[in-house]
Amino acid sequence: MTIRAVVWDVDDTLFDYTTADRAGMRGHLAAEGLLDGYASVGQALDRWRELTDRQWARFAAGEVDWAGGRRDRVRDFLGQPLSDTEAEDWFVRYLGHYETAWALFPDVLPVLDLLAGSHRHAVLSNSSLRVQDRKLRVLGVRERFEAVLCAAELGVSKPAAEAFHAACDALRLPPHQVAYVGDHPEIDGRGAAEAGLLSVWIDRRGVHTGAGTGVGTAADRQADPQPDRLRRIASLAELPAVLRPDTRFGAPSTFG
Repeated sequence: MTIRAVVWDVDDTLFDYTTADRAGMRGHLAAEGLLDGYASVGQALDRWRELTDRQWARFAAGEVDWAGGRRDRVRDFLGQPLSDTEAEDWFVRYLGHYETAWALFPDVLPVLDLLAGSHRHAVLSNSSLRVQDRKLRVLGVRERFEAVLCAAELGVSKPAAEAFHAACDALRLPPHQVAYVGDHPEIDGRGAAEAGLLSVWIDRRGVHTGAGTGVGTAADRQADPQPDRLRRIASLAELPAVLRPDTRFGAPSTFG
């Protein structure tokens, strides 16, 4: 099996979304005078993340469009029946704080440099092209990727096989010659594997035990119908060895 290209997730894979989101929301709530409504800053941040995940799920299911989902997130968080303009303005003010905290993970540029001459690269995200294209440009890595595909424009989102196959089509490669790197064990990990790609799940924080994911334990891997399509790593420093297991550079995979 020769892997010729790597397709990347963005948030919490290349870009440290969780840290930026929490830092941005902390600054925004302080600026808006809203911290007194919660027992702690942590409680407010956890509530924002819970609502973010809920709206992502609604968007993925086709229940709401991209802009509508983020306005509903604001309404639910504030518990107020805001107009579209009011909700959008509140979110834009949050973005100002959030974007000041944008950063790549420290292992991203080294691995992109290392793989630049051997593999082609693209992005597949469950976001919108407007958001992710700008983000990649601000972070200084947009030119590293031949294509950037997003669910809002594709009309289909991960973990649907059609989303992964759209990325392969953009690269003009069959799925078995493409690896997908993402942080979510089901949406990214299992979704990519079931679509026929080499799936590399990056579990940076070690928060998943593998139960129910098919990518964690030996029992999971034995039961999975495509265990050879699944890998788990803790750092992108391990990725070259996964993509080119016949070479000696890079750290060994923590998965297999």
